[in-house]
Amino acid sequence: CAIHSALFSLSVGAGDRVIVPPFTFIATSNSVIHAGAEPVFADIEEESFNLDPDKVEEILKKDKKGKIKAVICVHLFGRPCEMDRFARISAKYGVKIIEDAAQAHGSEFAGRKAGSFGNAAAFSMYATKNMTMGEGGMVTTNSDKTAELLRKFINHGSEKVYFHTLIGYNYRTTDIEAAIGLCQLKKLDYFNERRRQNSVRMRGILRHYDMLVMPSENEKSKHIFHQFTVRVKGGMRDALIKHLNENGVGAKVFYPIALHKQPVYRGMFKGVRMPVAEKAAREVMSIPVHPGLTDVDFET
Repeated sequence: CAIHSALFSLSVGAGDRVIVPPFTFIATSNSVIHAGAEPVFADIEEESFNLDPDKVEEILKKDKKGKIKAVICVHLFGRPCEMDRFARISAKYGVKIIEDAAQAHGSEFAGRKAGSFGNAAAFSMYATKNMTMGEGGMVTTNSDKTAELLRKFINHGSEKVYFHTLIGYNYRTTDIEAAIGLCQLKKLDYFNERRRQNSVRMRGILRHYDMLVMPSENEKSKHIFHQFTVRVKGGMRDALIKHLNENGVGAKVFYPIALHKQPVYRGMFKGVRMPVAEKAAREVMSIPVHPGLTDVDFET
């Protein structure tokens, strides 16, 4: 709902195209379809799992008719995208930038918070996120015009009570959810620091296993580890997950199918190949890093 609302507020709709990564939760691309636009997949970076700016620019160079109106940058697993490069792409090609910050509450790039770079940014408050309201979401923007459109769109297009100036939706968060969110927000820095501490501890435990590639973080980005996602080399991923689950470790795959290969999109993206995303889908495994982990959890 937040991404759909952001797209609407930036006048992205029927006949437009939007660049999205193929390695993320399907809400990212579905929201483009909800808006009446067409998703265009650009592959990801091997190291970060985030949208590759070079691949995005390759697509934009070929967009002679100017159909591509926006790029959705997903800060996957809590590591922010290279937003300085996407800012240059936006300026050069005139495309809007939407941040999908569903997993990036409090993460930073070059000292700035995720959600403060694009024309708009969407956050998720689902139960598993670094901060939660149980459900719901949020859109951030630094534009008064965009904010005004967003407020109408999520409230049936209402400008004032029983006075509607556009076709909107009931996308409102409840007051109870918002109250929970305000309390969670006060704890977010603590939660994130715990996750970062746990990630350091996890690296120490796993550093001896040559089959594992640890999640990366560069000097420009502050990773808040919504997920601690490793690559498992040698085709051993599924066997390792089975072993861990049988021994009480909740290992899981985010995400086992690249979006252009999802059954719901069958026939829509014929011939599309995203080799880096497809490789990631075969190799990634996430293991617990949440703030509730105890010494006993690490020791066993």
